[in-house]
Amino acid sequence: MEETLTFHDHEGHWVAAILSTPDRPTTRLAVLCHGFLSGKNSTTNRTLTRLLNERGLATFRFDFFGQGDSDGPFEEITTTLAVHQTEAALELVTARGYDRIGLVGSSFGGLVAILTTARRREIACLALKCPVVDFAEELRLKFGPEELAQWQATDTIPNIMGGPERVRLRYRFYEDCLGQIAYGPAERIRVPTLIVQGERDECVPLHQSRRLRDALGGPKRLDLLPGADHQFTRGEDFLQMTTSIGDWLVTHLTAAPR
Repeated sequence: MEETLTFHDHEGHWVAAILSTPDRPTTRLAVLCHGFLSGKNSTTNRTLTRLLNERGLATFRFDFFGQGDSDGPFEEITTTLAVHQTEAALELVTARGYDRIGLVGSSFGGLVAILTTARRREIACLALKCPVVDFAEELRLKFGPEELAQWQATDTIPNIMGGPERVRLRYRFYEDCLGQIAYGPAERIRVPTLIVQGERDECVPLHQSRRLRDALGGPKRLDLLPGADHQFTRGEDFLQMTTSIGDWLVTHLTAAPR
């Protein structure tokens, strides 16, 4: 069953969300954080919802500020704001009685999930799909100094997902990213953490996931899929990625708390 709902973040913005529950009651749930220029109904989120509902777990997926059905112009988003919205989502599902919660993050959502987990105690496990760990570094590598200068001058960037039109995004997003690098926070994470990334990821540098794995303070696993790109475009890669994440969540959310 799916319930469409809205909630407020800590700054009063409306956030659109969907709570999806299995046939039998459960207090185990995964919160799904989508990627940059994506939304709560991404293919990954919908696939994980189906897999997890079939195995008795609920999911909660929501749109970050300025994306999908949530409040705000996208150009005003920051990583800090996305973390605050994820914390508000956690408070909502906890108030609804969910007491064993996993956090899933895709790309930019992975960065948000790492930073959030390092700040919160209610997270039982973490699953990351090609997570950004240092977004400022990724943007510098992708854009180069001339494009960064144009961004600063125009508050627009190329569509990093491949679209033809430039995207309005304030340069303070980059400035905020400089203070939201996740290696240090990852050292405080003690919950089981899975990282899945394609070896041919064209967006997130592989060294970020390797360094993240080394920084994490708890049980961890890094799955590098040979030949897979950032979007896991090939069907077999997408299946392996979603199966690995689904199995990880089922294992660690259905186990007895330590």
